[in-house]
Amino acid sequence: MLQSIINLLYRYPKAQVKKLRRFGGLFNYYLMMKGQKQMKSSSLKLKPVISHPQGLPIYFLTGKKYLHQTLFCIQSLTKATSKPFRFVLVDDGTFDVKLIEHINRLLPGVKVIDTSTINKNLEEKLPKATFKQLHQKRAVYPHIKKLTDIHTITEDPWKLVLDSDMLFWNEPTKIINWLMDPDTPLHMVDCEQSYGYSIPLMESLCCTAVKPLVNVGAIGLNSNHINWHNIQHWVKLLEEKEGTSYYLEQAITAMLIGDANTVELDSSQYIVAPDKTTIKQKNGILHHYVDLSKEGYYKTAWESLI
Repeated sequence: MLQSIINLLYRYPKAQVKKLRRFGGLFNYYLMMKGQKQMKSSSLKLKPVISHPQGLPIYFLTGKKYLHQTLFCIQSLTKATSKPFRFVLVDDGTFDVKLIEHINRLLPGVKVIDTSTINKNLEEKLPKATFKQLHQKRAVYPHIKKLTDIHTITEDPWKLVLDSDMLFWNEPTKIINWLMDPDTPLHMVDCEQSYGYSIPLMESLCCTAVKPLVNVGAIGLNSNHINWHNIQHWVKLLEEKEGTSYYLEQAITAMLIGDANTVELDSSQYIVAPDKTTIKQKNGILHHYVDLSKEGYYKTAWESLI
């Protein structure tokens, strides 16, 4: 009870004040949130994008909080290239009838993986009796669903998973080439190390070198190559030794990749956390709007697509 009071009266307000300062104060943060609200409203008026049955497959984990971002990401991709895509939207646990109606209207032909299908896949591939700790982690850490919920889908052994908070500005030739003939993992390159765990610990657990700066904004993996027993073991020991981390899923992905040959997306073209000038001029191919770059994302970037 005392801990809850401390969080309510001190820690939460302190965190909010810190956030406001990082984004330039209360008024600037208000403008960001206003832009986000407008983005959500505008996403429902976007021109429908056809999902082609034989198109190049792209997966998103999404839901009520992120669907507007997903729709704008898809819109930007189809404006940047004429290649046909097959979109697979995986329920993060928040889909309802109305949301699915919006999805089907704006993405005709899309495949929706709903909660019942996810639960069936999980019980077949990751039964609770064997993967109890992984199920417990999934219940409190939604990001790990990008692994558990997507890579237990049986179709498309090689899967490209995109984060929703990204926009394409030019044709992503390297991604398209990979989708046409995937044979090794693909990933973005981060602007700074964001694993949440020490490299020595990660390497000791996965028994191989770990690449620096793996970013999972765009990540291509082979579902058949994932050892779920290893992942459960890694999660348990990482958290026992160094605590919980927001970046756990990114760390686990880097450990899965290890020192394997990969398709690294050029960080000068596939840009994580673009600065204000890069956002304004739409430099590069793909922008991943993390951290402070969300200001430009919400206030101006998305409007270029309507």
